[in-house]
Amino acid sequence: MHTAKLWISRKDHAVQCRLCSHFCRLEPGEYGLCGVRVNEKGQLYTLVYDRLAAANTDPIEKKPLFHFQPGSWSFSIGTMGCNLACSFCQNDSLSQGPKQDHHISGQAITPDQIVQSARKKDCSSISYTYSEPTIFFELMYDTAVLAHEHGLKNVLVSNGYMSKDCLQELAPYVDAINVDLKAFTDDFYATFCQARLQPVLNNLKTIKELGWWLEVTTLIIPGLNDSRSELQELALYVAQDLGVDVPWHISRFHPAYLMQDKGPTPVSTLEMAYDIGKQAGLHYVYLGNVPGHNSETTLCPSCGKPVLRRRAFTLGPVNMDGNRCSHCGEEISGVFL
Repeated sequence: MHTAKLWISRKDHAVQCRLCSHFCRLEPGEYGLCGVRVNEKGQLYTLVYDRLAAANTDPIEKKPLFHFQPGSWSFSIGTMGCNLACSFCQNDSLSQGPKQDHHISGQAITPDQIVQSARKKDCSSISYTYSEPTIFFELMYDTAVLAHEHGLKNVLVSNGYMSKDCLQELAPYVDAINVDLKAFTDDFYATFCQARLQPVLNNLKTIKELGWWLEVTTLIIPGLNDSRSELQELALYVAQDLGVDVPWHISRFHPAYLMQDKGPTPVSTLEMAYDIGKQAGLHYVYLGNVPGHNSETTLCPSCGKPVLRRRAFTLGPVNMDGNRCSHCGEEISGVFL
């Protein structure tokens, strides 16, 4: 076990975790809702500091991040555990296992080994992903500090349920983040994720204030978060509260975990959401999990011509001069190599 960060002592050897917006109060011997933090005799420990459960070299577009170093490779890592309990989880074997039996599997590794692996594979960034990076904060933090020292960028793929304390600790070291905004009703978050909506909305605004490059993803689930009115509210929130230059990724649902009774999202529903995003004023809207769909291409918000073509996470022809459209000179928002 490794000593955890971001917690405070309470009476009678209890502790309160300050890592995410659950703020779990744990008596001795109790585990947090994430399943990977435990109170041992009044001290909080993390069980995943040196237990890497997944590591791959991915195109940055797979995160998905379409406006952050497009065409680059990102060394992507994750541990077991998650602070949410989404019944539609696409990666439940990794995220939900520790909550059931507290068994933690993974490869022993150090932050320095992670950074060196990224450099050897010619990656320009390290992505903390696959499960929820918040719950392996200590490993992420130590790795991110080293990554910056070696000229690598740091990327989070997150559910956005971390605490403000967590965000402030990471503030100098994170360069980009994709946040899952899973729906736009508190009832959805409470029923299907065992969480709340407002902390995610608060954190999205904080992330913008911190200056990290931000992109947002919403998985559209038939009958649960696909109504026109809800999608309109969500799209308007992104446009008005986060900014019209924040890319919105609309992802297609496939049956998973405890939600096997739902079929895949109709493409027509995704296209409706796309139109809603554009009507809300968003400059960059994309459909995910629909291979070959023309919405993977970045269009110039001024002249409407393609500037970044993509197919299956592969970057195609680029019609840009630096960060500007080569057709009309309009600036394309993002972080480019």
